[in-house]
Amino acid sequence: MSGLPNRAQEYTDGSTISVAVVGRDAHGELVISAGNDQFFRITGGARQDLHAFPVSFDVLGSNQARLELRERLEACFESGEAQDFVQDFWFDERMQRWRLSLKPLLHASSGAAVHEILVTGFDIAPNMQLTHELEVSASRFRAVVDSAYDAIVTIDAQHRIVFFNRAAENMFGYKAAEVLGQRIEILLPEQFRANHSRNVQQFAASVKTSLRSMTPPRMDETNSVYGRHRDGTIIPVEISISKMVVDGVIEFTAVIRDITERAELISLLKKQAVTDALTGLPNRREFLEFVERVLDTDDVLSVFILDIDHFKRINDSYGHDIGDEVLRVLASVGMSIPHEAKLFARWGGEEFVAALPGADTRVAQCIADTLRQRFEDQDFEHTWRVKPIPFTVSIGVVTRESDERDVDALMKRADRALYQAKESGRNRVEYG
Repeated sequence: MSGLPNRAQEYTDGSTISVAVVGRDAHGELVISAGNDQFFRITGGARQDLHAFPVSFDVLGSNQARLELRERLEACFESGEAQDFVQDFWFDERMQRWRLSLKPLLHASSGAAVHEILVTGFDIAPNMQLTHELEVSASRFRAVVDSAYDAIVTIDAQHRIVFFNRAAENMFGYKAAEVLGQRIEILLPEQFRANHSRNVQQFAASVKTSLRSMTPPRMDETNSVYGRHRDGTIIPVEISISKMVVDGVIEFTAVIRDITERAELISLLKKQAVTDALTGLPNRREFLEFVERVLDTDDVLSVFILDIDHFKRINDSYGHDIGDEVLRVLASVGMSIPHEAKLFARWGGEEFVAALPGADTRVAQCIADTLRQRFEDQDFEHTWRVKPIPFTVSIGVVTRESDERDVDALMKRADRALYQAKESGRNRVEYG
């Protein structure tokens, strides 16, 4: 039988796990050659003095757990095969579950026969507690993700969907089971599908990925990102994307927010910014931007300014509400100008303007005079709040010169033509 050196016992005593070496005495009985406090503690034996080894296995007592351990040791000596198993031990009036390993030690001097068995074990209760805590944490995560207001979608390196929360189901109209394993393009409008893989690769390779936590990333430079509902509806969304490595595999997780209401509000505000509230026509700002775009080209362009004659008399005679109705009537009739590329807008007060791309002087004067005649003749349908209000208009028309690019200069010429129409008796068209 082997007597281990003192340093072996020192090693086992300093270990945080259960360690023992079990051999046989001259009579073939099991003896413990070395063992640390943990081993004697879990097996119910008395702590042994360093110089007392080897000691009989019987010092451990004879309860069921120790009897089972004895049987496994005997089997291990017989078969020479290592064993790994879980066993429950009672001490301090409570049960602890330990994972034990029996490893046969073959000494060179004894050939292939098993001379001793190294017994190691550790308490798996902390691991079970950790597992429980992980399960609780995972459950909490699933609950939070499933109750999240925003859609959360994860794709793998092949752009296949691997996670799809409840909000994503509501947003896109698919059940998770229907899209898991599908490529992410199923959630994109068709016009964005072709370039999506390239965009993802560019995002993955971006040197700015470390800054993503501070500024929500988008998949394009315009921040205009769209999703596609199962029924084909296009959904404006705001998207924040994170690149992660999970078990050595790259994944991309997107947090997606439906901004339909916000997009509609922004669209409305943009429209209001360029629309006259009273008449619904484009306003001065929109008109000038339209004319500037045409002046940037070499296209033919005519414009005119229209003013209601003696509008102050209408307000004074009928009140400002009726005056506003006259303005709305003029706007409605002006929008009916038979010129495809026209823009008819309110310039301010009782003045209105028209831009007529492609119309030369003759065409522009014809359009302006036809419009003037309709107001003079009341040649339009309208349900007046009171009796029809007669009014006439004066119009100043100009056509851009070949090298003219300045919108202010163009409109000043039109304004001078309008002044000439008024000075010449009103209810007329003048060309400047």
